[in-house]
This record gives sequence, structure tokens and C-alpha cells, in this order.
Amino acid sequence: MTEDKEVSMSPSKISSLLKKKKAEGKAEAPKGVLAIEKRKHTRFFLELPMDYSRKGKQPDFGGIIKDASEGGILVYLPEKLEVGELLKIDIFFAKGLELNSIQGVAKIVWADLAARETYKEHRYGLEFNSMPKGTLQKLRNLMKEVGKTQKS
Repeated sequence: MTEDKEVSMSPSKISSLLKKKKAEGKAEAPKGVLAIEKRKHTRFFLELPMDYSRKGKQPDFGGIIKDASEGGILVYLPEKLEVGELLKIDIFFAKGLELNSIQGVAKIVWADLAARETYKEHRYGLEFNSMPKGTLQKLRNLMKEVGKTQKS
């Protein structure tokens, strides 16, 4: 009977170990827990109000942004939406006494299967699809000012 040992190695050490074993013809991944961050952009924790509207639908709805990156946002919205749907978004934030906003179009890339229906709260991952010129830099500045960086 063999015993599984927990592996505590850096991703680069695991990669070099796999290359070595592959060259020897014994390419088997070490057993244990390994989580590798796949994000392209740093994620910032922040809580901001937003409005959104669905293509072809008139009313705007409100939601809450929980975190953001240059690639997209994690949001809580009051209605059930479909993955792949495009939303016109408007993110609100205060700078001094002035209310500002960041506008753009985002695509729903994932939806939380365990939505909290009782609270009318659905969690979605939105990927930025298009933004007016200069808006991305405005978002970067906002994230640096009010967001807390996610630790990997």
C-alpha cells in the first residue's frame, strides 16, 4: 500500500520536475494541492454601485460591483441573466463632492449556479467588451485609489 504525500513546491519547481520526469518517460504530476492563478490582470476588491441595461430592453437596473480588474468585474445583479448576453454598464463613484461614472459594454462570461434567489441576488462575471477612449485609464486610476489588491 502506498501513501500519498502532500507536496509543497513552487509552480516553477513542479514544472521542472515534470519536464525531468517526462524526459525519463515517467511524467506523472506530483500529488497534492496546487492552485495557480490564471488571471491576466490584478483584481481589486471594491464595492461600487452600478446601473446596467440589457440590449433591446428599456429599463435600467441597479447592481453592486464587488471586485474589478482591467479585464472585467464581479457583480451582484437583481435578475437572472444568460451567459453571453451583452450589458450596457454605468459604474458610479464619488471623487470629492463630484459624482463620476465609467461607462461601457460588458459580456456575461459566467453566472454563479448557487445564486441567492431569496435575496434576489445573482452573481456574474462580466468581461469588458468595449469602452469609450480614455475610460480604461479612468478605471485603472479608480481601482488604485479605492481598491484593495487581491493577494494570491
